[in-house]
Order: sequence, then structure tokens, then C-alpha cells
Amino acid sequence: QVQLVESGGGLVQPGGSLRLSCAASGFTFSSAAMSWYRQAPGKERELVASITATPIVRNYADSVKGRFTISRDNAKNTVYLQMNTLKPEDTAVYYCYGAWGYRFKYNSWGQGTQVTVSS
Repeated sequence: QVQLVESGGGLVQPGGSLRLSCAASGFTFSSAAMSWYRQAPGKERELVASITATPIVRNYADSVKGRFTISRDNAKNTVYLQMNTLKPEDTAVYYCYGAWGYRFKYNSWGQGTQVTVSS
């Protein structure tokens, strides 16, 4: 059974940091491309960051470049999103997404974790 389970969300003050984790199971994680998306109230879901399998290539939304870092630990089947210098506009539900197989035929979403940036 494929599962993506996010953790690490919460309430943080502007300028603070959080690290999100996404634990994967049920598929060959080391071969999967992994991403973080977010969705704020009343807005569409948007891609925040992505990381490929091999070779590792990272991509970021312009709004988070220089503040967020995506990484992966294939030994732990986990992808991370380190978020620094958080802003109120980063408030959203953050979702983990994985895609694998030939032409990324297979994919799955996590259940999401809430990140709230507020003083």
C-alpha cells in the first residue's frame, strides 16, 4: 500500500523556521521524483519545490528561492522541506507528492500538514 505521511507543520512566527518531513512507503522511493506543494485558503494548489531521483536536481518556486531547501534521504525513504525566514504568505497546507514508474505513470499525495506563520 502506497503511503506518504507528512509531519512537522505547526504555528511559527514570521522569520522563523520549520522542517517538514514526508515518510514514504509502498513504492521504490529511491527511483521516485518527490515534490512539495501548498494550498492556501481560496487559492489553487501550487508547486513549492521538487527533487529528482538520480541525478538529483532541485527546483523551487520563485517565491521560496533562497529560503526553502528540499532534500531526500533514500535510506529513510523520506523527503524534507527546510523552510527558513518564513512569511505570513507561506501559510498553507503543505502536501507531499511522489511520482514514479515509466513516464511517472504512478503517483500519490500525502494528507497534508498545516503551516501557519503568524505573530
